[in-house]
Amino acid sequence: MFTGLLAVLLLVTSAPTAADDVAATARERQWQLAPLDMAKAWQVSKGRGVTVAVLDTGVDARHPDLAGAVVKGPDLTGQTGRDRWGHHGTAMASLIAGRGHGEDRAEGVIGIAPESTVLSVRVTLENDDPRREQQRTRARGRDSLARGIRYAVDHGAKVISMSLGGGSGTWEGSADEEEAVQYALAAGAVLVASAGNDGDGPNKKNFPAAYPGVIAVGAVDRKLKVAGFSNRREYLSVVAPGSQIVSADGSDSYVIGDGTSSAAAMVAGIAALIRSAQPGLTPLQVRRAIEASAGRKGHSRSYGHGVVNAALALDAAERLASRSPAENRRLAPYFGGGPATAAPDSRAVVISALLALATAMAARVVVLGGRGRR
Repeated sequence: MFTGLLAVLLLVTSAPTAADDVAATARERQWQLAPLDMAKAWQVSKGRGVTVAVLDTGVDARHPDLAGAVVKGPDLTGQTGRDRWGHHGTAMASLIAGRGHGEDRAEGVIGIAPESTVLSVRVTLENDDPRREQQRTRARGRDSLARGIRYAVDHGAKVISMSLGGGSGTWEGSADEEEAVQYALAAGAVLVASAGNDGDGPNKKNFPAAYPGVIAVGAVDRKLKVAGFSNRREYLSVVAPGSQIVSADGSDSYVIGDGTSSAAAMVAGIAALIRSAQPGLTPLQVRRAIEASAGRKGHSRSYGHGVVNAALALDAAERLASRSPAENRRLAPYFGGGPATAAPDSRAVVISALLALATAMAARVVVLGGRGRR
């Protein structure tokens, strides 16, 4: 089981000066903005008009950095009560669509796509919530991710962010989730998921990241070296910053922690930038633009296609948009979880020129998030 993004950086107090100081510190520590080349990317797109579904533990829309950015969706966990509610989901939402606050929005967390809208769909509980076992054993709780994907698509999400992973010893995936992923891709939605945080241990195959068509994201540190905890698998698409990442927490505080959850949220934000700038691209083309931005020759189980770059991804997306339909059809017939040259899984069946979907699977959902320090 993976743990959530739990490490507390600082808590915003009721004193205005203390709150301002904390918010300013949060912005200063967003080291990932430089290597992702966000200043240049924002000259092209900030994600306006794009809805990003955050399938997670819920999002607290009261946080000042998310004011006006969140649309509340359903709670599909089958649980009630707000204790231990929404911490991980709020963190992920801020990394995608955080808008900062204060004068010129210079304080707090700024997301990768600060003009996008977050659709919050609660599909799992926080890792420290004692009711998690109840969710796993209830039928409606077990299929929450599949239902969440379909809800997101039906309510206009063009990007779906899933910082989630298999837990409780079940790592095979599920037919319901597989079909929901297929449904989302057919509707034109881009799906992004965290690769997993046990790369320095079992390094297990992790769902939903391993479903064909989902962009699986690993994590790198400040030196842009793959983090020890980041899962290394053949279906890895790209890597992004995932160490010492500052994000929003609760209604008025911030956390700092490590995990592929943060990396996936950032790539979901980049997908939103592309969706806004080039709305006519298919999910495959958005994926190719993101992978092309990484610039790595070939594919690696540790880095995928390399470290993503938002500005270069937008450049690649513009080139793809200018190609003729015939040129785009020659991109690649493969749209799975790994390199185009990877051998297909023995359980896979080809259902179209772009989709190779595995069958007979069963999974449960937990938060991936962090290996952070409290």
